[in-house]
Amino acid sequence: MDLVLLSIVLLAAFLNGYGIWNDQYANSYYTTAVGSMLSNFHNFFYASLDSAGSVTVDKPPVVFWIQTAFAYVFGLHGWSVILPQVLAGIGSVLLIYFMVKPTYGLAAARISALTLATVPVVAAVSRTNNIDSMLVFTLLLGSWFLFKGSKQGSTWRILVAFGLIGVAFNMKMLQAYMILPAFYLFYLLAFQAKWRRKIILLIGSTAVLAVVSLSWAVTVDSIPEDERPYIGSSETNSVMELAFGYNGLARLTGQQNTAGNAGMPNGMGQGDNRGNRGDSSSGPNQTGSGVPGAGQDVNAPDNDNMNGSNGNFPNRQMPNDMEMPNGRDFGGGMGGMFGTGEKGPLRLFQTELSGQASWLLPVVLLGCIAIFAGLRRRNITNKHKEALFWLTWLLPVAAFFSVAGFFHQYYLIMLAPPIAALTGAGFVAMWKSYRDRNGRQAWLLPVSVLLTTLFAWYIMQVYNDTIGAGWSISELIAGILVTVILIVMLHRTHQWKQGFIIAGFMVMLIGPIYWAFTPITYGGNSMIPAAGPTGSNGMFGGAGMGMPMGNGAGDTEMPTMGGRGGMGNRNEEVDTATLNYLKEHNTGETYLFATTDYNQAAPYIIDERAAVITLGGFSGSDPVYTTEELEQLVKSGQVKYFMVGGMGGRGGNSDISDWIKEHGTEIPTSEWKTGTDSGTMDNGDTENEAGLGFGFGFGGQTTLYEVKL
Repeated sequence: MDLVLLSIVLLAAFLNGYGIWNDQYANSYYTTAVGSMLSNFHNFFYASLDSAGSVTVDKPPVVFWIQTAFAYVFGLHGWSVILPQVLAGIGSVLLIYFMVKPTYGLAAARISALTLATVPVVAAVSRTNNIDSMLVFTLLLGSWFLFKGSKQGSTWRILVAFGLIGVAFNMKMLQAYMILPAFYLFYLLAFQAKWRRKIILLIGSTAVLAVVSLSWAVTVDSIPEDERPYIGSSETNSVMELAFGYNGLARLTGQQNTAGNAGMPNGMGQGDNRGNRGDSSSGPNQTGSGVPGAGQDVNAPDNDNMNGSNGNFPNRQMPNDMEMPNGRDFGGGMGGMFGTGEKGPLRLFQTELSGQASWLLPVVLLGCIAIFAGLRRRNITNKHKEALFWLTWLLPVAAFFSVAGFFHQYYLIMLAPPIAALTGAGFVAMWKSYRDRNGRQAWLLPVSVLLTTLFAWYIMQVYNDTIGAGWSISELIAGILVTVILIVMLHRTHQWKQGFIIAGFMVMLIGPIYWAFTPITYGGNSMIPAAGPTGSNGMFGGAGMGMPMGNGAGDTEMPTMGGRGGMGNRNEEVDTATLNYLKEHNTGETYLFATTDYNQAAPYIIDERAAVITLGGFSGSDPVYTTEELEQLVKSGQVKYFMVGGMGGRGGNSDISDWIKEHGTEIPTSEWKTGTDSGTMDNGDTENEAGLGFGFGFGGQTTLYEVKL
């Protein structure tokens, strides 16, 4: 047993798993779906957001199937839906170790495993129920099969490798395909077979990839729309359109549908052209089914939908006088809105993104020089081939994030595996060149230590007011000191020489390790996870899971807005008075209530396993129901209470909210609610929400209506 690997695995387990039991709802959007999926197979298959099977989440179901299985065994809790991602993060560390070791040796494998375990964004994402940790594990598992199959000329392993990419597609759609260039290149370079067999197998593998990838999407799209849920965040109620639109091209362009601007401060008054389905020719929705419709903005769910028409707040001022995290200006569209910096070749080195995964990029760059220094056309070794695989994974992904208009910081977990593998392989290559005094290449090691520690200082010094200047200055001084020692000892033989090389690597890890611990020490963000001292202040989320230490700079904390999280993960918890009122006055209706804000439904579905309908998906603006279908639901005795308003939605179908108000009787707040919403009047002034559709963005009035027909 490799005790060093065991210690790395234990470190990964701690970083990924410590304190997850404190996260009551995790990412409540996904946890609510798991609660609904536990109720019946219909909801399970489609990954339905609500109990009625009205609308799906905005991603394919594979990860949610796994989370539902864990919730079935352990009960539905925040920690039980996070646990699969914790295990996936640990599994990724093991996979990178076993992929690097055969070609580059034990030292490189250990370095790669330690690097992956301490990439800050890996730790931040793996302790939430977001999809990306499981996605990366699946991609690495496919890569492991690819390596094995290519070396052994094994047909079935190659087919499994490409099939796993198809499985990954059913986790997060086109994001899984970002590594396909690496797969195809490595297969062509490394698979041991004659070209005829190689091409035939490549065609077959691509077919397997396509069949597995599209199996769920084609199945769902082939089912009549009135027999399945509405596809959340799609414009045309189609999984294929969701895959290549909202979860595809829109990620690159950042372009948003003009219909989706309503509901946020800059979006108000943009109109309510959201795809009202009052004139739809489709028939009434059946129990537990979705309905067709059109009009969905590309900026809905996936926790990405809290932007105005320009991605900004008026005068850069957030609601309730809250400050932007770290005092930064998040203007400039969605990229700025979500703290992803300015587009350009150096975007991954900018302050907004560099702390997530970029710390060791100088090592990767110089390490690749050492790996490929001896490359000759007729002497391409396995080391070169595998390094090309990792580079072909790294470079296209890095290029995408350098120009993409619509992503979050935690997506950068896609960079972690190639950075980890190339760090291990490259550092050992530089180590050997240094040890052998191999001309100019011998200087690569001390230069890499110096550049990496300088870069770490650059990343950390921005947060000196929060964490203190000691961390950045200490790493800088230590890096310079070790660099000087390595230069002095370059042409000397000393028993401590190897020890100083190891010390150089550990110095480079000071910053990443500190950042990897920040979700624990400063509190995490389940909705939009990010590492760093202000990671829990990431836009529109936050469910502290760690041991908040205080940041020492009072102006960097974003106040939470009720329940267990900040904006976007605004979990209100079950209001006992509301629950008792709805139960006492239920006269046999199937659903306890329907709501325009999934946040209001979340605690009742998760904690009480109550049957609740969400009328508009994540943002409140998916055209899930027509007024005719609502009327049918009420007349058939399936629901009579409607909760309108709140904070979850943006715009929506005004016909729905108008219909509820026209046909419903407002229930006085004092009869059904323990308290009142922040910033609202006790008597429920509904004039505020009447012109805004339902689910208005911030500080929205919540009103309960009883509808009898």
